Amino acid sequence: MRKLGLVLLMALVSVVMLGVTLTVIGPWSGAEQEKFMPVLKAFEEKTGIKVEYKVYRAEDLANLLPAQFAAKKAPGDVIFMWASFIREYGEKGHMLELSSVIDPSWYLPGALDAVTVSGRLYGAAYTAKVKPGFWYRKSFFEKYGLVPPKTWEDFLRLLKTLKAMDSLKAPIASGDGVGWPLSDVTEHFLITFGGPGLQKDLIEGNISWKSHTVRYALEQLTSLLKEGYFGEPTEWTAVLKEWWRGDYALYFMGSWITGMVDDPEDLGVFSLPGARGMVFGADYAFIPKYTKYPDEAKKLLAFLAGVEGQRLQVSQGGHIATVKDVPLKYYPPVDAEVAKLMSGVELLPDLDDSIGGAFQPAFWDQLKLLWVSPDRLDDVIEVLAEKSK
Repeated sequence: MRKLGLVLLMALVSVVMLGVTLTVIGPWSGAEQEKFMPVLKAFEEKTGIKVEYKVYRAEDLANLLPAQFAAKKAPGDVIFMWASFIREYGEKGHMLELSSVIDPSWYLPGALDAVTVSGRLYGAAYTAKVKPGFWYRKSFFEKYGLVPPKTWEDFLRLLKTLKAMDSLKAPIASGDGVGWPLSDVTEHFLITFGGPGLQKDLIEGNISWKSHTVRYALEQLTSLLKEGYFGEPTEWTAVLKEWWRGDYALYFMGSWITGMVDDPEDLGVFSLPGARGMVFGADYAFIPKYTKYPDEAKKLLAFLAGVEGQRLQVSQGGHIATVKDVPLKYYPPVDAEVAKLMSGVELLPDLDDSIGGAFQPAFWDQLKLLWVSPDRLDDVIEVLAEKSK
């Protein structure tokens, strides 16, 4: 009788487990969402736990979640969000601590630093997007006899050649949205002309935005803006299509672009000559303290952050694994090339995501201003210096 009771109890637990539906909240829609869904499907098939996916931009979550937390609620069970937000609200007690779920030794060095506070882990790293530089179509370069630049002078000559082409709206497409694509290319200039240490010092608040080092790096960018080498800021997925069809020659974007074009094998990419660092932005997720299914949510997050989930994701294209044990053979060819670019350069956190707070929207807004009025660099620097305090 006792054994029968145990069997019935186990059956009941199984039925309850099968009735659980977890809600995952992430920023990916369209083509990016399509490449994420197979990973969630694999988890469902492996565990019998159903998963529902909802799309929320991080900017919207930044306004929604604090009010939800105050009411001891959460809109999802596993939520992808900025590292700075995870640190802040994890420390305030609104997120589950994940040290029993995630082993830092599985990951690339530093991959979890951004979501760790005083030794307590509040977030997990899913796959990452590298921001390696300027993308171009190999077929376009071959058609016009162009080659990737090896020096800054080469880069300027390339831009001058492209500017003279009547078929182009501008040499470089300017992706926009809430402002983050402009911030990515700006960070690349800061890293190239100020060194990897400048990125880290700005994040830590160890250097002023009014410093000569920052100004010099931004002057290199504004000199190109003044020459008309960058196009008008346009919603980033819309201008992606324009760039692909030949309205622009170059497009600074992260590695996720490889999963968003018709022929990834036609893609080439180069960093600014002399760049010794590269932004390596992991997609971080957390489990809110108010989930109804903490054990099941931990299973899902462990799957996503582990080798199996990340291997499935990188095979879809546009992602780079943060765990160590995903061989290059699982990557599409163009993504394997991006992964190789990471060798020999310092991998750095995203600047505005890491600082967060009031600085981030101010940074985005000021870069929109800089793109249309590069002569106002002094004004932009003044605002950034104030907002970074």
